[in-house]
Amino acid sequence: QVQLVEFGGGLVQAGGSLRLSCAASGITFTLYTIGWYRQAPGKQRELVATVTSGSSTHYAASVKGRFTISRDNAKNTVYVQMSSLKPEDTAVYYCNAKMEMGTLDYWGQGTQVTVSS
Repeated sequence: QVQLVEFGGGLVQAGGSLRLSCAASGITFTLYTIGWYRQAPGKQRELVATVTSGSSTHYAASVKGRFTISRDNAKNTVYVQMSSLKPEDTAVYYCNAKMEMGTLDYWGQGTQVTVSS
């Protein structure tokens, strides 16, 4: 059974930091690109950042320079360090695993991040 479990969400003041973790099980972790997406109320889900099996990273323009994504293949875990948080970063953050040489695609249940002004 595939599971992606997100940890680390919460309430933080503007300018603060949070680190989200996504722990994967039931997949061969090194075959997947792992991404973080977010969805704010009334808005579509959007890409935040991705990291490939080779640790190449990609960021949305809105978070570049403030967020850092990384992966620990030994722990089947991906992290996103979020700094200089803004109220507009408030959203449910979802972890996604997308197979690099295939079509399998999995989502976590999401974790709430709330940034107060």
